[in-house]
Amino acid sequence: MIEVIQAGVQSTVQDLGRRGLRHLGVAQCGALDGPALIMANRLLANAADAAGIEVVAGPFRLRFLRDAWFALGGADFGAELDGEPVWSGWRYPARAGQQLTLSGGRHGMRAYLALAGGIAVPLALGARATDLQAGLGGWQGRALRGGDRLPLGAAAPLSGRLGRRGLGWSPELRCLPGPDWHAFTPATRQAFCRQQWTVSPQSNRMGYRLLGEELARASGGESLSHAVLPGVVQVPPGGQPIVLLADAQTTGGYPRIACVIEADLWKLAQARPGVRLHFVMVDAQQATAARLRQRQLLQAQDWSQACRSI
Repeated sequence: MIEVIQAGVQSTVQDLGRRGLRHLGVAQCGALDGPALIMANRLLANAADAAGIEVVAGPFRLRFLRDAWFALGGADFGAELDGEPVWSGWRYPARAGQQLTLSGGRHGMRAYLALAGGIAVPLALGARATDLQAGLGGWQGRALRGGDRLPLGAAAPLSGRLGRRGLGWSPELRCLPGPDWHAFTPATRQAFCRQQWTVSPQSNRMGYRLLGEELARASGGESLSHAVLPGVVQVPPGGQPIVLLADAQTTGGYPRIACVIEADLWKLAQARPGVRLHFVMVDAQQATAARLRQRQLLQAQDWSQACRSI
C-alpha cells in the first residue's frame, strides 16, 4: 500500500482506458501518454495495462507503506526518493517508510508512476481508469487527495535496477484527413498543414485547444451529431481546432477536419501550453506502419540490449 501525502494538481489513477463501450456513451479515459505508462509497467514486469498514477503538476509526494518497486515514465519531474534523485525510465526499490517526491515538470507535461503489481483499485466497467466527468473508476472516481491510501497488487519478483529510454518527442503530429476534410476550402486545408499551432491554456484531458489562423469552412450550415474518437480534430465556429483526447465525449457536431494517428497522440499529453505543433498529412498505410512500429518497440519481450542495469 502507498499513502498520498501531497497530491499535486489533478493526479489520477489511470490504466489504458475503457475500450468497446463508446456506443453506450462511455468515454475511454486512461493515460493520455499511454506509451509512457506501458514502458514503466514493463520495467516492473507488470501487465502493460496495469494501473498507475498520472501526475500533471507537482509537487506530488507519497509514502511507501511496504517495500515495493516503482518506475517513472513520461515527463521529467525532478523525482527524489528520500532526497536522492531517481530518473524517469528506470525502476527502483523502495523500503517501507520512504517518501517519493515529484517536484514538477522540467520537460514535458505528465509523469507516470507505476508500481510493481499495479494499483489494485476495483475494476469499473472493465478498467481502473479514472473518469472525472462521470465520477467513475480510479480512486473513488476523483482526483487524488492527501491522505488517500492506495492498495497494490501482487508483484513479480524483481532484482537489480533497470532502465530504458522512452519514445522521442517532436512537435510533428501526423494525421489522416477527417470525414469533413472537403467541407473546408483548399486554402484552409493548406493553412491547417502549413502553419504552427500554439497549445492553448484552455486544454485538458478532454481535448487540446490550438491557436492559429482561423479555419474557414467552404459552406455554412448545421452538422448532424456524429461519433467521435480520441485524435479527432474538430473545428468549432471560431475556427480554432480542438484535438480530442481520452476523456472526450462520444458524440459531437463540429466538423472533423482530420484525425491525429494513434502513434502520435501521446505527444499532445506532453505538450505544455504555449508549445507550437504542426500537422503532417499521411495515408492509412503510413498510419498503420507507424502504429505497428510503436507497438513493436513497446511490446518487445527481449530487453537485454535495450535496457541497462546497475
